This record gives sequence, C-alpha cells and structure tokens, in this order.
Amino acid sequence: MQVRRTVPARMGLFLIAFLWLLSFAPLQGFAAPYAAMVIDARTGEVLHSRNADTRLHPASLTKMMTLYIAFEAVRNGEITLDTPVRITKKASSEPPSKLGLRTGQTIAFRYLIRAAAVKSANDAATAIGIAISGSEAAFARRMTRTAKAMGMSRTTFKNAHGLTESGHLSTARDMTTLGRHLLYDYPQYYNLFSRQSTHAGIKTVPNTNRRLLAAYKGADGIKTGYTRAAGFNLVASAKRKDERIIATVFGGKSGASRNAKVAELLDMGFRRAPSRAPIRKPARPTYAGNAGLGATVAALTIAPKSSLRPVLRPGPGAAVQVAGAVAETAAKNGTRIKDGIAAAIAAADIQPSGDGDAPRPAARPADLVLASTDPAVQPEPEQEIVTRLSTSGGRLWGVNVGRYTTRYEAEKILLKTALSEMTTLEGTLRKVNQSSRGFDATFQGMTREQADLACRRLQARNVTCFMIGPS
Repeated sequence: MQVRRTVPARMGLFLIAFLWLLSFAPLQGFAAPYAAMVIDARTGEVLHSRNADTRLHPASLTKMMTLYIAFEAVRNGEITLDTPVRITKKASSEPPSKLGLRTGQTIAFRYLIRAAAVKSANDAATAIGIAISGSEAAFARRMTRTAKAMGMSRTTFKNAHGLTESGHLSTARDMTTLGRHLLYDYPQYYNLFSRQSTHAGIKTVPNTNRRLLAAYKGADGIKTGYTRAAGFNLVASAKRKDERIIATVFGGKSGASRNAKVAELLDMGFRRAPSRAPIRKPARPTYAGNAGLGATVAALTIAPKSSLRPVLRPGPGAAVQVAGAVAETAAKNGTRIKDGIAAAIAAADIQPSGDGDAPRPAARPADLVLASTDPAVQPEPEQEIVTRLSTSGGRLWGVNVGRYTTRYEAEKILLKTALSEMTTLEGTLRKVNQSSRGFDATFQGMTREQADLACRRLQARNVTCFMIGPS
C-alpha cells in the first residue's frame, strides 16, 4: 500500500517539474539578434562589421539621440542649461530605470541631461523631449529627422527613452554613426559619458557603464542599453595616444559578456587602425529644429491671404527694397527679421492697400537703377540698404553687450561673456569702441545668424545684448 501511494506522488512531482521546465526553457533559450560594428573614429573607416545593417531594437542607445538634440537645442538658443523644466505626468510615470521625478516638480534642464546620459533615466529622457518639442511624439519625429540628416538611413524613433515600441528600430552601423557625431559635434559635453557618477539635481546617480570605464584602458564612453527584446547593447569609445576606436554591440547575453565582447572589439580596432591618421570630422547635420520653426520661416516669405498687402514701389527692385528695409530695421533695433517687419514697412513709407486709391511714394528717378555702372551716380539710402542685405551672409555683424564708464570695465565684461558663451562667440573679435558717451563692449566678425543667436542666448542669461549691423 505504501508503494502504491509513493509512485503516484513521485509521478506528480515529475510532471510538475516537466511542465515548469517547458515554461522556463523558452525564456532561457531566447537570445536577441547579435550585431557589431567597429570604426576608426578619426576617419570613420570601418574596421569590422557583422549584421551591421540589420534593424534591431536599440534600447537605451536611443538616449544618445535624445541627448544630441538636447545639446543642439542649447546651441541654437531653444533652451538653456539652467531653464527650469516642469515635469509632466507622462515623464514621471515612465518605468525604470529612472531618476524619480515627480509630476509638477521643476528641475534645471542640465540635471535632466546628466540623468539621461549617466543614469540612463527614462523619466529624464521623456522630460527632455517634452521640454524641447512640446510632446514626446513630436520629439520622436525630430529625432528621426535628425537621424536621416546624419545618414542614419535605417533608423526610426518612436520615443525618447528606447523602451520597446513597434517601429522603434536602428542598426549597429547607425548607432556607431551617432556615437561619432556626439564625439565630434559636441565635444564640450562628451565628458558626461565618462563620469563614474554625477549629481542630477535631486541625488547622485552612478554610471550604467562604470564597469567598462573602470576596466578598459582608455575607455571614456558612450552609452549602454538593455531591454528583453534588444538584449544588452553598448556603444563604447576608447582613446590610446592618437588613436580612437568606437565599437558597438547589439544583442549581448548579459552585461558582463557584452562588456567582454566590446573589449575584444576595441582591442581588434586598435590592432587594425593605423597609428597615425588624419581626423576627418563628420559634417554636422542640417539644423531643422522643431516643425513649428518652418512655419515661422514661411510666414516671412509667403504673404498671408487674409492680411492687407503693402503697395510695392514701382520698378523691378521693389521686393529687394522691402527686404532691405526689414534687415536694416532689425539691425538697428537688435531684433530678428520677423520682429522688425512692421517697423521696416513704416520706415520704407509703404502704405497698406485698401480700395486702390491709397497714396504711393514717388518713383525713383529713371537713372538710379540697381545695376548702374555709372561712377557718377550716388546711391540713395535704399540702395545702400540693398548692399547691406547682400553682404549679411558674411561676417560683418556683431553684438554689443553694454556701455561702460571705463575701458577696463568694458574689457572685463567682454572676457567674462566670452568665457560663459564660448560656443556662439568662438572666433569673434572682442573690441571696445570709445565715444563721448562711454566705452561700448562689442564682439565683431559674425554672420547675422550668429549675432542673432548670440544675443538670444545672452539675453536668456539676463545679459544685455543688441545686434550691430554692417557699417
């Protein structure tokens, strides 16, 4: 009797164990597809590739593009590092890894960047996207546009953090390209990726890549990633003497095995790369900004259907004259072109059309044409404006950051401003202009676009600034 009871009991245990193994085996047997890429970062030369063009889940490697656009937005004056960002419910509810942001709290933009780069925080990445583009969906579209502009032809982004989502895919080749752009396009921020830890506003967070950084000689970045669908991913960069290698792995089976594989690939790269090679930096992708910026440009070049149109001066040069007045007025007032349109119309003495009987300014004399080659003909003010407009693409602009009672004060503020805004003021000439009213501190040798951007960025720091047009 005892034997009869024991056998069914043992059979039941065997059956339970068998069913458990059947359910667990697929989990253990699952492995994300493997892909790899190794390049000489100096030249972009491919030293090794395997499945490099296979579209796979990038996981948190996605945040490299999130951070690239964050750096781009700061550079172009869309936002500053000190801008307080209000955290939305969407951002705060993202799953780990996360910084622990709460709905409604505010935090400086710089801390979101640190948390996304070092901690790989999903809530911080989403907050970055919403702060720049208004919504994560709009930001993801901008990410994809930027990727295409870089040549990342097989990448599509659907979110800012990299959690698995249908259609959110990239390749080892594309992510290697992105890593190289981060290195060369924004070197002033690259040190973020080598920090073992960093203070992210509300707490100090460790680097998800700290083990490779500590173990591999010369390693100084870049970004890890993991989801079940992606496996363990990593884009890593290392420098030894004059050589720099970037290696990418998709589909590692564990963090340790992935790091070991990346170390092996980096070693391969250093063996194959020449000891000396010219640095050929990648071309920075065309800045597109948010989609809404295109509407602003269109508004300056396409007349609205419902608004009144000015009556143009007679003659073929009328459109150029209006454009010249716009540029001149904007330069005098230190404003952007769109802000100077109304004032420029007034300065050009153009009357709005109504019933067709509105007075028109007198026509130019017939002998004063734009293409005149007669040296005796002296240009009128409008023709001088056209000349300025035609050269606005050159480095004939500048910015004024204040008037001071002594030359020493002016030179001091110039140096302080140059150090605080190195990106936009790089290559400019610091010059103090003396007049009966004091000493003007100026930066010269800029394009109009550079001067406009510099003033916007300085004004965001509460620094007095206005543009100086060509003279």
